[in-house]
Amino acid sequence: MTVEEADADAPPKRHLVIGLSLTATWLKGRSRAGDITANPVSFDVGLSQMAERAGLDFVFKPDTLSVPPAAQARGMAQLDPTIALTAVALQTERIGLVTTVSTSFNPPFVTARQLQSLHWVSNGRAGWNIVTSIEGAENFGQQGMPDPATRYRKAVEFTETVRRLWRSHPAPGSADGAELQPVGHAGEFFQVRGPLNIPEHPAGEIPLFQAGASDEGRGFAASVADAIFAATPDMAAARELRADLRRRAVDASRAPDAVRVLPGLYFFIARTREEAWALHRRAHEHLSRETRLDKVRAILGADLSAMRDDETVVPAMLPDGDQPVRSRTHADLLRRYIAQNQPSLRVLLARPEVVGSAHWVSVGTVDDVLADIIRWFDAEAIDGFIALPGGSTESMRLFFDELMPKLATRKLFRAAYDSTTLRGHLGIV
Repeated sequence: MTVEEADADAPPKRHLVIGLSLTATWLKGRSRAGDITANPVSFDVGLSQMAERAGLDFVFKPDTLSVPPAAQARGMAQLDPTIALTAVALQTERIGLVTTVSTSFNPPFVTARQLQSLHWVSNGRAGWNIVTSIEGAENFGQQGMPDPATRYRKAVEFTETVRRLWRSHPAPGSADGAELQPVGHAGEFFQVRGPLNIPEHPAGEIPLFQAGASDEGRGFAASVADAIFAATPDMAAARELRADLRRRAVDASRAPDAVRVLPGLYFFIARTREEAWALHRRAHEHLSRETRLDKVRAILGADLSAMRDDETVVPAMLPDGDQPVRSRTHADLLRRYIAQNQPSLRVLLARPEVVGSAHWVSVGTVDDVLADIIRWFDAEAIDGFIALPGGSTESMRLFFDELMPKLATRKLFRAAYDSTTLRGHLGIV
């Protein structure tokens, strides 16, 4: 079956899929507000309630399993995302709740039980962001992270085992009745007897999200994920990713639109463009030239510190692309940008891959950012996005109160919830 043949049978796209990251992205470059540290649960609940009032499909809670020195200095609380979202579930009604669980360090049975518990507490609104982790091994008795191929091979086995555990205990009143089915899994990484000691929620299987756009990550997403969180700093990167995932999904006997491409949209919105760009400058002014050069070194393994800012960076200056790196996704994105553009060092040091997390960045008025979203959507570069408010709380307010209604007016997003479950919001049948 070709992509075109699969498209003919697919239902029409209903609207953008929009989520919100539960992180204080608008405070980047500044000290964190005391109330976030003092009561992180209230922060998550309050932000989720704002997103629900705006009608977003879901909130997303990222996670890390190590503590960088900068975070130690700030004293930031890093709540377990699944527990935090359980608190959010009790104080919201419609919005989806996507938690993050690593496949590298957790037992499948515990993960299956925790996620299904969140599904029950939220009445069918849970989602799972599957990550393989790029650090944290020393906190789990390991000397270092396995290579990406091993991590993803483990992720495949882990995810399938979790899904089999969910299905081992059918939902009450389902066609399968109440018969519990042993899993009896014995694989390369896990041995799990089963069945799970909690039934599947009647809303159906929990939607799966995947973070990362390396070759291994794309293959994994195409085989199981309902959506992918990916770094796409420009439209060309987003279009290439979406087209590649559509092909891979068809090769995996899935519909081409089975995997929704949801990049992070790091936006800076103000009443004027000048004010918006001032917000953008302030968010990054804390990053010195040395810090940015260190970031390039960490991403690519290239020391460019001897170069002048006006000198051109070319691919020949970079080390072998097969060498181990912290994030293959970010390394590949930055290498592609250098190969295609041969930028000056000054331009390279201002790239999203260097000053941020390679997110799509949009700066301007409400209408400017709205136009960016429409342009990317019309170009078939995205299926939606993860909102990352930047610069100020006013930037976030303008997104919720003005930009979201304009998307609804243009029929790119629904005007009100028409479902009570995350599967329903995503249009998964």
